[in-house]
Amino acid sequence: MSGIFGVYYFDGQPAEPNVLQKMSDTLAHRGSDGANIWCQDNVGLGHRLLWTTPESLLEVQPLADNSGNCVITADARIDNRDELISHLDLKDLNVEKLTDADLILEAYHKWGENCPQELLGDFAFAIWDKREQKLFCARDHFGVKPFYYYSVGGVFAFASEIKAILCLPEVPQKLNEVRIGDYLTSMFEDRAITFYQNILRLPPAHSLTVSNKQIEIKSYWSLNPNKELILDSNEEYAVQFRKIFTEAVSCRLRSYTQPGTMLSGGLDSSSITCTARKIMDDEGITTKLPTFSAVFDEVKESDERIYIDTVLNKGGYEPNYSHADRISPLTDDLEQVMWHQDEPLFAFNLFLNMSLYDIARKQGVKVILDGFDGDSTVSHGVGYLRDLARQGKWRVLFQETKGYARNFDLSFWKMQQAYILKYGINPLIEKSKLLNQGRRLWRGLIGRTKSKFNPQPATSWKTGLNSDFVEQIKLEQRYKAEKKLLIESQINQRTDHHHSLVRGVMPYTLEVLDKAAAAYNIELRFPFWDKRLVEFCLSLPPEQKIRQGWTRMIMRQGLKGILPPEIEWRSGKSNLGPGFRHGFFTFERQRVESMLSQQFKDTAHYTDLASLKTACEKFMVQKTSGEEEIQIWKSLTLGLWLQNWKKKTTGLKSKPDI
Repeated sequence: MSGIFGVYYFDGQPAEPNVLQKMSDTLAHRGSDGANIWCQDNVGLGHRLLWTTPESLLEVQPLADNSGNCVITADARIDNRDELISHLDLKDLNVEKLTDADLILEAYHKWGENCPQELLGDFAFAIWDKREQKLFCARDHFGVKPFYYYSVGGVFAFASEIKAILCLPEVPQKLNEVRIGDYLTSMFEDRAITFYQNILRLPPAHSLTVSNKQIEIKSYWSLNPNKELILDSNEEYAVQFRKIFTEAVSCRLRSYTQPGTMLSGGLDSSSITCTARKIMDDEGITTKLPTFSAVFDEVKESDERIYIDTVLNKGGYEPNYSHADRISPLTDDLEQVMWHQDEPLFAFNLFLNMSLYDIARKQGVKVILDGFDGDSTVSHGVGYLRDLARQGKWRVLFQETKGYARNFDLSFWKMQQAYILKYGINPLIEKSKLLNQGRRLWRGLIGRTKSKFNPQPATSWKTGLNSDFVEQIKLEQRYKAEKKLLIESQINQRTDHHHSLVRGVMPYTLEVLDKAAAAYNIELRFPFWDKRLVEFCLSLPPEQKIRQGWTRMIMRQGLKGILPPEIEWRSGKSNLGPGFRHGFFTFERQRVESMLSQQFKDTAHYTDLASLKTACEKFMVQKTSGEEEIQIWKSLTLGLWLQNWKKKTTGLKSKPDI
């Protein structure tokens, strides 16, 4: 992890070193091992360095090529180094001294703006090409590395975090109310917008070229949902998964200091931790692997200690724990969190991660492998059950639902009813005019009957929102468009899987995690978001994802002998919801109560104060539903963030200590 930033003035205005220095100081937390600025005429680039790989110890950025015509600033870890060195004919050089920034710059010389297609790993970079008078930027395939930019009038600016862009006097700190509406309705499909007008995200797998006062953004890669891998046996699939997954973990262990892993006890984090330990053992590394786990002493429903210990009992680990039920979800100093995030805090459980990052920092750990959302990469595969019903494959559907119900302690008959009726019989009824009329009549009768016993309407997505605000920003149209996209993704299991991998919430969450870890000078790495692994898992036949009623079967079989059996055949995971509710109610009652008088006033333009007041009153006596708690959380964090925003509009606040 590093911090990158820069400016390009179209009108010829010189890049001011003092402005770039201010940007550098603002991003100091992203790199404590070096800082440099490069300026030439109307272009300026900057870099904050954090040593995370052996090669990074030799790194000095911004980096100019031998001719001085091209200069790069990059936050990058390149995983296909050997392949690139071969393709770029660099084998005669001292390859151990080639940094990842060197390789990107050489790739640009060879392939030009197509160079991101040749890179494997996590990266965000900008290259100033003096010959072409253009700035070329790119972001990795899934958005692990953040990249924000601003382009209005005669200035283009970019940075790893929004706050650095706000250092420029030309950049106004105006709110983007459309993003506020998306936030309050939990919508993330717009991958570009932020909470600030004209400050945008570069979407994952996209490049950006600035030249002649024009900006061109284009996609250099997309995930193919139609490719299907056909192998001869289940064993072959399992072997291939194991190989690719091991490589995804191995390349993320490349660190100049001992990396660590997050260990929740779930299938994802345990797979990474156990695989990392095996790699170390195979290479003769006897150093203990640090693990970081959140445990709950009081909220047993959220505690995973029995599974965490199952992994640790294999030996070779240095366990570290955070006692999560002693921590507020809003942390002790929310102002620090808001400053680092640049946006309201949507992530309810981020406090767990932050407590562990703090422990890791104190132990000198700079790199942590995280199992974030392996659920999406190695799909559960339940969409296959829907496919079986649609195709009328009743025997296979019967077997799989029976196994699924048994493995996950569910009602077999309810599952049969759900899949057979909804996806098997109902579509047939739709094709029959007579049967369709009969169904509408029956639904009408049922609906009138139900209304006598259940007069309460279903909770609307508009609940808690100011109706005038909804109309003002045309929020309903955005909501319907996102729901339409979700429905269209459910054609079959593979399209469903594909949608889960490319959803806008993924890069958003990766950004949140990146900024949270950066506050503690830590780089996160995500093996499940390895391009090779994602493409492999998406291409699998559906029966490799769910078989004999076991979800994620490819992973369970592929890591046999690496995972403890108790983890390998886990049917689920503990619910963190009770842990969040415990902490929220225990530590934040006073803040929620005061919100009625202050924070909610800051959100009055966006929210329905009467609805929020009712929810808060129920919260005070612990009678809120999950939806109401989320409503309170989003409104509270938005209100607190708006308070900080008002402070910043009078002058950019310096970094709080963390």
